[in-house]
Amino acid sequence: MNLHTTLPKTLTPYFKAELQAYAMAYKAGDLTKAWAHLERAHIIGQRYPFAHTFVHWKMLQFGFRIKSGKEVIGQIPRLLVGGIKSFVGTVPVGNPGGANVPSMKPFPIEKDIQDIFIKAGVETA
Repeated sequence: MNLHTTLPKTLTPYFKAELQAYAMAYKAGDLTKAWAHLERAHIIGQRYPFAHTFVHWKMLQFGFRIKSGKEVIGQIPRLLVGGIKSFVGTVPVGNPGGANVPSMKPFPIEKDIQDIFIKAGVETA
Protein backbone atom coordinates (compact mmCIF):
# COMPACT_ATOMS: atom_id res chain seq x y z
CA MET A 1 0.00 0.00 0.00
CA ASN A 2 1.38 3.39 -1.04
CA LEU A 3 0.40 6.20 1.34
CA HIS A 4 0.00 9.65 -0.17
CA THR A 5 -0.21 12.89 1.74
CA THR A 6 0.27 16.24 0.01
CA LEU A 7 0.39 17.36 -3.59
CA PRO A 8 4.01 17.40 -4.81
CA LYS A 9 5.46 20.88 -5.31
CA THR A 10 6.09 20.02 -8.96
CA LEU A 11 2.39 19.33 -9.51
CA THR A 12 1.03 22.25 -7.47
CA PRO A 13 1.28 24.94 -10.21
CA TYR A 14 -0.75 22.81 -12.62
CA PHE A 15 -3.38 22.06 -9.99
CA LYS A 16 -3.66 25.74 -9.03
CA ALA A 17 -3.83 26.77 -12.69
CA GLU A 18 -6.83 24.51 -13.25
CA LEU A 19 -8.59 25.94 -10.19
CA GLN A 20 -7.85 29.48 -11.34
CA ALA A 21 -9.13 28.67 -14.85
CA TYR A 22 -12.26 27.21 -13.23
CA ALA A 23 -12.87 30.41 -11.27
CA MET A 24 -12.36 32.60 -14.33
CA ALA A 25 -14.64 30.51 -16.55
CA TYR A 26 -17.29 30.37 -13.82
CA LYS A 27 -17.14 34.14 -13.33
CA ALA A 28 -17.47 34.61 -17.09
CA GLY A 29 -20.58 32.40 -17.07
CA ASP A 30 -19.02 29.58 -19.10
CA LEU A 31 -20.24 26.74 -16.89
CA THR A 32 -19.19 23.98 -19.30
CA LYS A 33 -15.61 25.24 -19.41
CA ALA A 34 -15.61 25.84 -15.65
CA TRP A 35 -16.69 22.25 -14.98
CA ALA A 36 -14.04 20.90 -17.36
CA HIS A 37 -11.36 22.69 -15.34
CA LEU A 38 -12.70 21.19 -12.10
CA GLU A 39 -12.53 17.73 -13.68
CA ARG A 40 -8.94 18.37 -14.77
CA ALA A 41 -8.02 19.58 -11.27
CA HIS A 42 -9.62 16.41 -9.90
CA ILE A 43 -7.51 14.18 -12.14
CA ILE A 44 -4.33 16.05 -11.24
CA GLY A 45 -5.00 16.08 -7.51
CA GLN A 46 -6.93 12.88 -6.91
CA ARG A 47 -3.97 10.93 -5.47
CA TYR A 48 -3.47 13.48 -2.69
CA PRO A 49 -6.04 13.72 0.14
CA PHE A 50 -6.20 17.47 0.64
CA ALA A 51 -6.24 18.36 -3.05
CA HIS A 52 -8.74 15.59 -3.79
CA THR A 53 -11.09 16.64 -1.00
CA PHE A 54 -10.78 20.30 -1.97
CA VAL A 55 -11.84 19.60 -5.57
CA HIS A 56 -14.85 17.61 -4.37
CA TRP A 57 -15.74 20.55 -2.13
CA LYS A 58 -15.58 22.87 -5.17
CA MET A 59 -17.70 20.38 -7.16
CA LEU A 60 -20.27 20.30 -4.36
CA GLN A 61 -20.39 24.11 -4.35
CA PHE A 62 -20.76 24.08 -8.13
CA GLY A 63 -23.66 21.63 -7.81
CA PHE A 64 -25.41 24.00 -5.40
CA ARG A 65 -24.72 27.02 -7.61
CA ILE A 66 -26.22 25.38 -10.69
CA LYS A 67 -29.03 23.87 -8.60
CA SER A 68 -28.18 20.28 -9.57
CA GLY A 69 -29.55 17.91 -6.96
CA LYS A 70 -27.83 15.01 -8.72
CA GLU A 71 -24.42 16.67 -8.42
CA VAL A 72 -24.97 17.72 -4.82
CA ILE A 73 -26.10 14.25 -3.75
CA GLY A 74 -23.30 12.64 -5.77
CA GLN A 75 -20.59 14.84 -4.29
CA ILE A 76 -21.43 14.23 -0.64
CA PRO A 77 -20.06 10.65 -0.45
CA ARG A 78 -17.14 11.62 -2.71
CA LEU A 79 -16.33 14.49 -0.37
CA LEU A 80 -16.51 12.22 2.67
CA VAL A 81 -14.36 9.32 1.39
CA GLY A 82 -12.32 10.68 -1.51
CA GLY A 83 -9.49 11.92 0.69
CA ILE A 84 -9.31 8.63 2.55
CA LYS A 85 -9.08 6.71 -0.73
CA SER A 86 -6.29 9.06 -1.82
CA PHE A 87 -4.38 8.57 1.42
CA VAL A 88 -4.30 4.79 1.03
CA GLY A 89 -3.70 4.92 -2.74
CA THR A 90 -6.95 3.38 -3.99
CA VAL A 91 -8.28 6.06 -6.32
CA PRO A 92 -9.56 5.20 -9.80
CA VAL A 93 -6.88 6.93 -11.88
CA GLY A 94 -8.24 9.37 -14.45
CA ASN A 95 -11.73 9.53 -12.97
CA PRO A 96 -13.06 13.08 -13.54
CA GLY A 97 -14.89 13.15 -10.19
CA GLY A 98 -18.38 14.25 -11.18
CA ALA A 99 -21.62 12.59 -10.17
CA ASN A 100 -22.23 11.78 -13.85
CA VAL A 101 -19.61 8.99 -13.73
CA PRO A 102 -19.22 5.96 -11.43
CA SER A 103 -17.07 7.02 -8.49
CA MET A 104 -14.68 4.06 -8.65
CA LYS A 105 -14.31 3.71 -12.43
CA PRO A 106 -10.85 4.51 -13.84
CA PHE A 107 -10.67 6.52 -17.07
CA PRO A 108 -7.93 7.09 -19.62
CA ILE A 109 -5.94 10.24 -18.87
CA GLU A 110 -5.85 12.83 -21.67
CA LYS A 111 -2.45 13.28 -23.32
CA ASP A 112 -1.94 16.85 -22.10
CA ILE A 113 -2.60 15.80 -18.50
CA GLN A 114 -0.26 12.83 -18.92
CA ASP A 115 2.35 15.34 -20.09
CA ILE A 116 1.78 17.36 -16.89
CA PHE A 117 2.50 14.28 -14.78
CA ILE A 118 5.63 13.56 -16.83
CA LYS A 119 6.90 17.17 -16.49
CA ALA A 120 6.20 17.04 -12.76
CA GLY A 121 8.01 13.70 -12.41
CA VAL A 122 4.90 12.01 -11.01
CA GLU A 123 3.62 8.58 -11.99
CA THR A 124 -0.08 8.24 -12.81
CA ALA A 125 -0.60 4.62 -11.75
